[in-house]
Amino acid sequence: MDSRLPNTPTPAQPEPVEGHALPSPQHCGLVAVIGAPNAGKSTLVNQLVGQKVAIVSAKAQTTRARLMGIALEGPAQIILADTPGIFQPRRRLDRAMVNAAWDGAQEADAILLVVDARKKKLDQLEPILAALKDRPERKLLALNKVDQCVKEPLLVLAEQLNALVGFDEVFFVSALSGDGVPELKMRLAALMPEGPWHYPEDQVSDASERLLAAEITREQLYRQLHDELPYDSAVRPESYTLRSDGSIEIHQQIVIARDSQKGIVLGKGGSKLKAIGEAARKELAELLGVKVHLFLHVRVEEGWAESREIYEEIGLEWVK
Repeated sequence: MDSRLPNTPTPAQPEPVEGHALPSPQHCGLVAVIGAPNAGKSTLVNQLVGQKVAIVSAKAQTTRARLMGIALEGPAQIILADTPGIFQPRRRLDRAMVNAAWDGAQEADAILLVVDARKKKLDQLEPILAALKDRPERKLLALNKVDQCVKEPLLVLAEQLNALVGFDEVFFVSALSGDGVPELKMRLAALMPEGPWHYPEDQVSDASERLLAAEITREQLYRQLHDELPYDSAVRPESYTLRSDGSIEIHQQIVIARDSQKGIVLGKGGSKLKAIGEAARKELAELLGVKVHLFLHVRVEEGWAESREIYEEIGLEWVK
């Protein structure tokens, strides 16, 4: 399936001068990746970057803080703001997450709306579409998970969404398999303004290794505890130390809201906490390329979702 709508213009390429190679000035810009919860934004950002920089989960609202993934395409550095899903906030934590999403769109060179193409109802998208309609940034639509959809309804959905917002371009992708992602990446690169790169060539994220390590552990909490543990849990980074032998020692605190949840996280004889730690340690070792010593402990803090200190530690801006 072609990842672009028919008649989408291709940017004109300059003609080379005979005997001389064209100069390749650097280009750099910001793309805000927004959408409803569980649309596949983090998976798409990981595909565009070429490696994992954001945690993913089948659960909605996995992403909490705004994270920058850094992708390279030719002379262009594309800074991708992977944002939390936009939804109707009910708690302080919800408001902080939604604020982080819209903050990611400020002064972006392009806004990429990711939509789960399998969803029949557009209720969750209505406030996002209304907010996007009059924004001045270039707006692109990525219909995701198209490998699980029939072609004709996809075209109808694209036309329906385009009529509501007026997207500059529409792409059909599967973030999981990578279908259509190279074409999207090339187009994003072409949209980046000329200017020096903001990050070194080998940097793939703006997140510190300390914060990324906490996110990897939180991902394992979601994966291994399923629906047993509500979203009122957090992973606080405590220490991140390089040992003399080159290995890394990491201490983290799993914060939960109620004492009754402690047994869920620990499991029988501490087996569940051990499994969570082992899976997170293994992934971190692969990601960092060194041996990792990960130490986890569980703390009950009933009012953690109202703690400014914890918000700052997990990368969220405090909101009133």
